[in-house]
Amino acid sequence: MYIKCVFLSLSQTNLTCLSALNDDVMLWHKRLGHASLSLLNKLVSKDLVVGLPSIKYNNDKVCDACARGKQVRNSFKLKNYVSTTRPLEMLHVDLCDPIRITSRGGKRYALVIMDDYSRFTWTLFLASKDKTFEKFLVFIKRTEKRVGHSLVSLRSDYSKEFENLSFID
Repeated sequence: MYIKCVFLSLSQTNLTCLSALNDDVMLWHKRLGHASLSLLNKLVSKDLVVGLPSIKYNNDKVCDACARGKQVRNSFKLKNYVSTTRPLEMLHVDLCDPIRITSRGGKRYALVIMDDYSRFTWTLFLASKDKTFEKFLVFIKRTEKRVGHSLVSLRSDYSKEFENLSFID
């Protein structure tokens, strides 16, 4: 909507601007930060916004931007089969960002390890990121001895804590 100003009197210091009002419901919805239409009805009924036209805001309209904002991402399709044939054939690992509150033992990081075959998950707590490899090495040696199989592959989110020479070797 464009506002066209026509000055009625140029000789006076008090100039008057003629403007056109737009009573489009969705335009006011967008102007007020995608406020809900029930909120717009409350604003009109209590006369809280200057210039807001007193029209009925029906809830039957849906804004495209609001609909897209409320859309959720589709989840991954479920696998009907297990792609590995034994425990420790593939492990998925991730290191969680520092937790704001330190544990009683002084730990701020969590290393999450999941076995692809059994879906069994372990959580190892760490005081700092640089202890990731040492803690993982102790864990994998203990687990290999207990399970009777050795680790074949390791999958991560390609974060820097897993991209070092120790993990590559």
